[in-house]
Amino acid sequence: MTLPPKGRSGRPGRPAASNKAASTRRPDGKPAPRADRAAPRDGAKPAGKPAARPGTKIEGKLSPKPASPKPAARRDDRPSGMAQARSLTQPRVGERPKGDRPFKIANRTPAGKPAARPAPTPAQPREDGREGERIAKLLARAGVASRREVERLITEGRVRLNDELVTTPATILKNLKGVSVDGRLIAAAAPTRVFRFHKPAGLITAERDPSGRPTIYNALRNALPPETPRVMPVGRLDLNTEGLLLLTNDGELKRALELPATGIPRTYRARTFGDISQDRLEELIEGIEIEGVRYGQIDANMERRTGRNQWIEMTLTEGKNREVRRVLEHLGLQVSRLLRIAYGPFELADLPRGGAEEVPQVLVERFRKTLKTSPAPTNFAQPKSEN
Repeated sequence: MTLPPKGRSGRPGRPAASNKAASTRRPDGKPAPRADRAAPRDGAKPAGKPAARPGTKIEGKLSPKPASPKPAARRDDRPSGMAQARSLTQPRVGERPKGDRPFKIANRTPAGKPAARPAPTPAQPREDGREGERIAKLLARAGVASRREVERLITEGRVRLNDELVTTPATILKNLKGVSVDGRLIAAAAPTRVFRFHKPAGLITAERDPSGRPTIYNALRNALPPETPRVMPVGRLDLNTEGLLLLTNDGELKRALELPATGIPRTYRARTFGDISQDRLEELIEGIEIEGVRYGQIDANMERRTGRNQWIEMTLTEGKNREVRRVLEHLGLQVSRLLRIAYGPFELADLPRGGAEEVPQVLVERFRKTLKTSPAPTNFAQPKSEN
């Protein structure tokens, strides 16, 4: 029985290394010296396992190639994130950009100065490739309803586009062609029109009232010309407040007039009963807080007084719910009559009670140019009665 040859470690079972250089014999028949016992030559690899020659197969695989210069760092070894971006766009400290760099410094000219900004380009279409505006905005501009009311109509399934139900007020359209509300096609937007209306006391500023009380539209049937389009009130006056109420067929203008951000002043005259001084009224210019609600500055002046009865004129810009009445009652006064005499540049003047009159178009356009621009609100809450 023949035992397997021992390896260099002395353990059986490991075959001896097959190396042609170690098994060759000299011409005289004596075995050649082993590679690991030969004296190392200049520049030769230190003694150890013989290096496999390129291209020779060891156990069916190619032997590793000769050592080469260290390759470039792998992707996993490179800096990541902002560190990598800075390493590619900024030279090291004390180093000037070289012309033979394998990259170019972003947004830099050959001289190292920032590149000139490109000329502004005209407005481009929407990123999603759709042009136009939201259907809620188009319907409001066409006088169908305010944006808030249009959203309610869409939620109720009353708006269709080419016999298809519109499910979201964010639908983008170029125009209102094919759009219908309650089965009636919507015509193109009419020119903006504004009317002054002297609201009498005892009318609700709404299109309909669940309790059956009379609304401003009952009085407008006889006050407006027959060819007048559908109009919407700008803001609200409560049941017992009278005076100037603006009406318009443009939902966008209506919303702009109502927003406190536009800073449009509203002027009221209040007949009150009680004791009050001008000095105390002037303190309202700094604003006042009542039951946790902060009211902005109010310009208040006493017009005339008869005993404990006086007329007070107040100008404000916020128009919060029942603001004038709450402020005067907080001062210890009883309000027996309240009317609005001006809304921005539009005045009540000598307009008869229950009467309406259209504002000239040139004045409307001139006023629109003076409005402050502000982003459209995302929440169209139910507007509250101002006073």
